[in-house]
This record gives sequence, structure tokens and C-alpha cells, in this order.
Amino acid sequence: MDARKGTQIISNQVADLLDIINNQYYSQSLSTFNGSSVGQHIRHVIDFYLCLISGSNDFINYDNRERNPLIETDCLTAKNFIEIIAQKVQSMDIEQKVMVSSSFVDDEEEQLISIPSSVGRELMYAYDHAIHHLAMIKIGMQIHFPEIAISKDLGVAPSTLKYRKQCAQ
Repeated sequence: MDARKGTQIISNQVADLLDIINNQYYSQSLSTFNGSSVGQHIRHVIDFYLCLISGSNDFINYDNRERNPLIETDCLTAKNFIEIIAQKVQSMDIEQKVMVSSSFVDDEEEQLISIPSSVGRELMYAYDHAIHHLAMIKIGMQIHFPEIAISKDLGVAPSTLKYRKQCAQ
């Protein structure tokens, strides 16, 4: 197994979630999320993968996200993007070297800081980032939409799932 498998796992979890939530709930502002929505969290996850895919030739900057508002409000659009991401990632070279850049302040004059990485390492990062947001989504949905049955494994890291299995034996 390699880092591309994580993207497939996340894609499946997001697609399953999008199958059980309607557009009204998906786009509703939630106090638990400080006014953002499930859709905004999903769009954020998608944006990170899109930055990785579009920058995989040599340069990735997660600050330069597209922030497509349709992904935030329409489950079908989000699902289409997730399917495209899952497909494109499978053909990526995980050994390919890339530079990852970021700015740590909101000052436009501040220069970007760049560090070397690889596509595989960035896929691992995108996976961990997605798990974090899916965990928040699960909490928000359990509070605001308790009538929706959510997978107990949504947003749970594989290491935690493995630990739980060991404890149950």
C-alpha cells in the first residue's frame, strides 16, 4: 500500500457522507463550526487535494486555494470533484520531488517559505488534514443533525481504529 490508498479511503468516506446529507444540511451554517458549514469543510478538504494535484509538477502552495462556492453548497458537485481527485491521484508519481510553499502571516509583503517534499509525503499530509476535518464534521453533524446516521469510523485515524481493535480483544 502507498500514499495513494489514503486518498481512495478519504474519497470513499466523503462520497458516503455526501450520499446521506442533503444540500440544505450540507450548506447550513453551524454554530459548532463558528458559522461555517459541512460543505465549507468538505470544500476545504477538496481544495487541498486540488492544490496538490495542480502543483504536483514541481510547486505546491496550499494558500492558493480556489474556494469554489458551488462545492460548498451542492453535494453532487462535491462528489464529482471527489471522484475526479480519487482518479487523478492514482496516476501520480509518489516519489516525485516538489517544493511546498506557505506564508505564516497575512502580510502581503511577507515572502513565502519553501521546503522540499514529495508527492507521496503531500498525499499523506492531505489525508491527515482530511481526517481532521471529517472528525469535526462528524461532531457537528451529531450535534446539529442527530437524525442522520453517520459512520462511526468517519474522521477516525487508522491508528486509532487499530488501537480500538486491539483493546477489544
